[in-house]
Amino acid sequence: MPPALHLSAILPFTLFFLLHVGPSTSTTIGITYSSPTAAANAAATTAPPPPDRIAATIRDLKIPAVRLPDPTPPAVRAFLYSNTSLLLSIPNVLVPSLAANRSAATAGFFRSSSTPPTRPSLAISVGNNVLESQPDAIDFILPAVRNINSALRDLGIHHISVSTTFSFISIMTGAFPPSSATFEEPVAEALIHPLLDFLKETNSSFMVNIYPYNLYRLRCETPLGFALFQKEPFMYRDDLTTGARYWNIFDMMVDSLVAAMAVAGHEDVPIIVTETGWPSSSLDRTEIDANEDYAQMYIRGLILHLRSGIGTPLRREGVAEAYVYELVDKELKPAGTAGQGAGRNWGILYPNLTRKYEYKFEFSCADRLGIFNSVLVGILLMIAILFWVLWYIPSYRD
Repeated sequence: MPPALHLSAILPFTLFFLLHVGPSTSTTIGITYSSPTAAANAAATTAPPPPDRIAATIRDLKIPAVRLPDPTPPAVRAFLYSNTSLLLSIPNVLVPSLAANRSAATAGFFRSSSTPPTRPSLAISVGNNVLESQPDAIDFILPAVRNINSALRDLGIHHISVSTTFSFISIMTGAFPPSSATFEEPVAEALIHPLLDFLKETNSSFMVNIYPYNLYRLRCETPLGFALFQKEPFMYRDDLTTGARYWNIFDMMVDSLVAAMAVAGHEDVPIIVTETGWPSSSLDRTEIDANEDYAQMYIRGLILHLRSGIGTPLRREGVAEAYVYELVDKELKPAGTAGQGAGRNWGILYPNLTRKYEYKFEFSCADRLGIFNSVLVGILLMIAILFWVLWYIPSYRD
């Protein structure tokens, strides 16, 4: 007679499934809004939308977090009385002065951006990819980060995390296999390793701009679908060292960072992807993959992947936050001009704030129900297997 199937026999397996197979907490997905400069306003053919309208549009899109790479007083004030989390970048030109004098520079920053230091849900990046525009500023970045953090602590403010932002391509030796990735020298020893020590001490995050589009263009053998979250049979890459299987470039780039941080002894420092996106157009006619169809595929694939909560092979919780670049198209600058947006349009909205394509940032009840159903199906499958193991096999032996 086969043994009876008791709840006590199923419960450990069910708990294991929920803890190790079910999705983890999903990533916060935000948007980058770049305030137009005075020069851009003067050159624009149409007046840009005012900050209040931008803030209202972001609320309508149900986007919970906004990154302001060049915070202006009107842009910051537009979000002051909302539930929107803010990630503010201090301009690169201020980094040397911040490193030299924390009191004066910090006060000047808060005056210029009209940012109340007591505002909740606020994070600060000291510069954005400083080394690309100012390679000689490598010795100023960490002192500037420390000074901003110390100034906030002097004011009794402990809830604001402070870090700086890097470009993935500028600091990494490679992306595949992720297990062999390391930080570039001399920036690793001079800046990144001591910065990771600081981030660990202050419970802050490592901030990085990740663009699978750029890596895809650098590696012509990479399938387009691998960059666009199109999970298809045989479109994967295996890391033979870790045994991890990768279905998209984004996860591969994130785990390259995780592996490099592990080598530095800080594999558990949270990661914030401060910029990621896919261009919807380009002034360079050879960039045929910069189009709205592929931009939609990337953005929708990114959002679905991050909301799933499955993380990456080396980091189950995934990245803490990710900011899509960007909200609104800019006036295109000729290719070769400095900046990520040069020669390309990255916005998910046209300048008149209408959508280019469909996407959904919010995590709806239907999405939660879908994940619940997936977990439930998995549990039922586990129970069915247990029935087979505990009932059929003993019966077969008898």
